[in-house]
Parts: sequence; structure tokens; C-alpha cells
Amino acid sequence: MTVPAIEFSEVSKRYDFFTLDAISLSLERGQIMGLVGPNGAGKSTSIRILMSLVQQDAGEVRVLGHAMPAGQVRAKADIGFVSDDMRLFGTATLGWHMGFVKSIYPGWDDAYAARLLKRFYLRPEQTIGKLSHGERVKAALLLVLARRPRLLVLDEPTAGLDPVARHEVLAEFMEVLADDERSILFSSHNTVDVEQISDQITFIDRGRVVDSNDKEVFLERWRRLSLDVPAGTSLPAPAGVAEVAREGHAALVTANDYTPEIDAVFEQAGAKVRAVQRMTLEEIFIANVMHDRKERGE
Repeated sequence: MTVPAIEFSEVSKRYDFFTLDAISLSLERGQIMGLVGPNGAGKSTSIRILMSLVQQDAGEVRVLGHAMPAGQVRAKADIGFVSDDMRLFGTATLGWHMGFVKSIYPGWDDAYAARLLKRFYLRPEQTIGKLSHGERVKAALLLVLARRPRLLVLDEPTAGLDPVARHEVLAEFMEVLADDERSILFSSHNTVDVEQISDQITFIDRGRVVDSNDKEVFLERWRRLSLDVPAGTSLPAPAGVAEVAREGHAALVTANDYTPEIDAVFEQAGAKVRAVQRMTLEEIFIANVMHDRKERGE
């Protein structure tokens, strides 16, 4: 059996005003997981624990088969980490940084680095301090990708990028996964990016995992139904429905486990189903989080 790239088992971390509450998730090798949540949800805390920048109060973390934090030295040799607030040496050139990273990591690939320079429209002689925000992000990604790490951990890597730069970066992530032994954990609140490249999605909110599944399962399972409801008709709450919002003779139903039988239940109650629509990942995320908060009485 293949060892997962990342395993969190009941991982908790308590701060004065925030608690990461018994997080469990698993990322298989060769997969991209999108870790999606609003600001302050616990995404960065989870990544800091994964990288052993802070230590969990409870639970177990394994990365590339190594228990963390005890095995962090061996694990980090195969991890490439990028966050939107990473700082490179502003007075040094990109070429200097490339030589420095190459001197540390034997897996550095000169040919791949040259290809990334061309793809990202960067030059080794450029001084880091004179790069734009998007160029600095791409420079940091180049330094990580050219090492050929087995696991990429990316904390909001596309934050602040213009649409063209985001396209370049996301396309490169997809190429990384041509090697089915490499994996990516991609933390973001941008569901469009996550939907584009991820195989698995984990929704996190207020320090808890709300839901975690294959992307296609989410997109297939969630639906929005528009109903015409005659006066005096009471609407049921069948299994698989997360919310029914009614206004006058119209109702909007959000199904989190849709089957055609749900249509039949509403039709039998006297309503008419006017439309059944697929939902975007952003709509699914918002509906999922709000339903979870309601279930918890928050």
C-alpha cells in the first residue's frame, strides 16, 4: 500500500482566540488537494504544523511517511514550501538565489530551472528588490520547483497575481503532476483556482474540517433547485437537502446529496420543480460552511 504524502489524524492546536479542532485529512501521492477556507479558518495554522514551524498540542502528523516534528529533517528534504509572504534577499539577484539553493539541494535541475526562467519571463541577473509582486512569487516558485520536491506545500501562492501570471503558475502546477509520485497541498480562499487544478477538496472553517472529498464528488452531489410553490403548500425537508429558502410562491432548495428522487418528493407535496442547476465550487463552499454553522448552532 502506498504511504500518503500527508496524514493528519485528530490534530489540534489551541491559541488564546482560536483553536484548530481535531483536524483529520489525507493527501495521496500524485494528487492535488485544495485546502479551502475563509481568512482565519485555520489553513495557515495547519500548514505551519505540517511544516513543523509550530507543534500540535494533540494528534499525529505524518509527511511522506515521516512522523512530525521528529522526522522533519528527512521530510523537509523532499518538501517545497511557498507562501505569499515569503521573503527573498532584496539586494541579491535571482541568479544568486538559484546558485544558493542549488548548493544545498542535490536534486536541483538546471534544465528545468532554465525552462522556468523562460516560462515565467524572468532573468537571472534581475535583482529581487526590483521585481514586481507577481515576479517575486514566480521567482520563489522557480526556486522551489527546480529542486524537484516530492511534495509541494503552497500557502495562498496565487494571492495578488494578475490573471496571466495566475494562469502561468497554475499551468506549471499541472505539469508537476505529470510525475504521479509528486503531490501538492494548495491552500487558498480562491475557489476558482482550486476548482481548476485540484483532485481533492477540503473545506475548513473556524478551525474545523467541514467536508473533504474528491472534487468531482462535490460537483456531482450539490444542486440548486428552483420551485414554484402554490399558496398553502407545505414543503418537506427530504434527506439530501441542506436548505430550503422560501419567499412567497417561490423557493430555492440547496441539495447536498442530490438524487432525482428529491424532485419527486417536492412534486408530490404540490410544488413544481422549474429548474435543477449545478453549483460552482464557490457556491458549494459557501453553502457547505453555512449549513455546518447552522447545524452547530453558530
